[in-house]
Amino acid sequence: MMIAISTSASAFVSNSFVGTPLQRAPSTNSNSGLHMVLEAAPETLKKISKLETLKVNSGHLCEPLLSEMATEEVFVNKDAMQILKYHGSYMQSDREVRGKVKDYQFMLRLKQPAGELPSDLYVLLDDLSRDCGRGDLRATTRQCFQLHGVRKGNLKTVVSAIMNVGSSTVGACGDVSRNVMTTPAPFSSPDYKAVIEWSKVFAQLFRPMTPAFADIWLDGEKAVTAEYWAKQVEHHNVDEAMLHDSGRGIILPDSVEPLYGNRYLPRKFKIGVTVPGDNSLDIYTNDIGVVIMMDESGKEVEGFNLMVGGGMGRTHNKENTFPKAAEHLGYFPKEDIMEGMKSILASQRDHGNRDVRANARMKYLVHTLGIDNFRSLVESYFGKPIQPWKEVEWKYNDWMGWWDQGDGKLFYGLHIENGRVKDEGDFRLKSALRAIADKYHLAMIMSPSQSIMFRDVNPEDKEGFMQILVEHGIEAIEDIDPLNRLAIACPALPLCGLAQTEAERRMPSYIERIRSVLEMMNIGNEEIMMRMTGCPNGCARPYMAELAFVGDGLNSYQIWLGGSPVLTRTAFPYVARMKDKNLEATMEPILAHFITERKEFEAFGDFCHRVGCSAIEEFCETYELGSVKA
Repeated sequence: MMIAISTSASAFVSNSFVGTPLQRAPSTNSNSGLHMVLEAAPETLKKISKLETLKVNSGHLCEPLLSEMATEEVFVNKDAMQILKYHGSYMQSDREVRGKVKDYQFMLRLKQPAGELPSDLYVLLDDLSRDCGRGDLRATTRQCFQLHGVRKGNLKTVVSAIMNVGSSTVGACGDVSRNVMTTPAPFSSPDYKAVIEWSKVFAQLFRPMTPAFADIWLDGEKAVTAEYWAKQVEHHNVDEAMLHDSGRGIILPDSVEPLYGNRYLPRKFKIGVTVPGDNSLDIYTNDIGVVIMMDESGKEVEGFNLMVGGGMGRTHNKENTFPKAAEHLGYFPKEDIMEGMKSILASQRDHGNRDVRANARMKYLVHTLGIDNFRSLVESYFGKPIQPWKEVEWKYNDWMGWWDQGDGKLFYGLHIENGRVKDEGDFRLKSALRAIADKYHLAMIMSPSQSIMFRDVNPEDKEGFMQILVEHGIEAIEDIDPLNRLAIACPALPLCGLAQTEAERRMPSYIERIRSVLEMMNIGNEEIMMRMTGCPNGCARPYMAELAFVGDGLNSYQIWLGGSPVLTRTAFPYVARMKDKNLEATMEPILAHFITERKEFEAFGDFCHRVGCSAIEEFCETYELGSVKA
């Protein structure tokens, strides 16, 4: 890659799709008026990767999936499996089912901007999971439902049913903009309403435009009804803004995908939207974090703070892969926000690393250039200087329990352990949600912590609502361990092909075991944010937690410490391989150090961050088990 600096007002960034080296560039002053141009080597000298070639030859995400869906096989081939991801599905197999033939099945992930889930859509998902899936649903950490266990013969039935009710799976996976997250709190105040509205605008702005979705799942016909979020933001003229061509290289000469082109993005692209102070969504983990800034009256949106370059994924034993918290890019007036968002996407599209997929996320581009040079790169597309970031302070809230919406109605946050919606013995969560949907027709909002909010509850319905939960064996929120409320875990085994060990099925026992250690050391009132994943890819955002367990082998985990309780920084690796049986012996010395040297009111993650890894290691080396209690 060659980097040139141009002072020309007409400087632009070509559609070069080049890779970037993993080196930190010196910062430059983005207010200097300089514009960065990254130039590609001649195309004749550059051989693109197999996956990039597959995208180019797919006919905008159509083949070989269309042909593979027509075969009698119970699976699709490897190339079709890659294209299928853009359609919102992963091919999986149950790793606990032994046999000569793999137990092939498909997971479907919905697209739900702002986490919204209309009542009729939940009813449909409940039916589909019963008739075509494994009988349960999985709430994800990106505010949408996953449906597991769909066989290939039912895939078209399930996808078409979802599309015809005004929803979609498009863009839930693949190298495109993923589900746009928000704070899940549905307050009626103008700022919170703006969060929901603008998240849908961004979902529409960056939606894939290819007709392949309708061609494969609807036989080329239009869906019975348009996507519900699209209808709600028509007045923003999103398509006009998407297609606006400033002449600075954002719009590509591709009649099907003017923003993505036929190679789409180097890797997945995540967006989160919130208000100042509300970091219930882990906003620093996104490629773009958007903070709505209101005018002095608090009634109108004035502009947007944007942060860039967050991301969780890494690979064990590869130091050039790492989690990263987003950095502050700057402030964009309301009238410039869609062009500004396009400029960021174009920067990653053209200059993200397409050669090494492990380094393809935008966080590596931001890290390589440095935030000031990345800002200059974005400005070269945007055509004007980016204004300074407006300072914001953050808090974390899971929004569980009852809350006044502000319009005479209530909302209720229902905790779901690790996101699994199921009926099991006397615990009948899935049936409870269906009963609520059938009786009250309440819209739901998925939570970033794998739980569900019910909005627009009439106060007179509160007692009946709670009675349904009691009758179905659902614990009251005040009876749930705070460690459980703060914890999230990825699905991992048995269906995830990347899982190296357990996560969702093991996390409940880890909460109980750590609870026992806390009580034994007389610090049972401590609330520690814990997260667990079965591999290093970071789907449960472990690297932001105060305490994280990252699977690195059978019954073995890395331990990460020092994330912020308000989710503004990444943790650091502390233990490379902890066997499951050693959990208590590993955690007690760390907690003893916390007891002896913490500052007043200091949270566990803040303590670990302050003293650092070396100090914790030094203390633990000489610690005798059982010697410290608060």
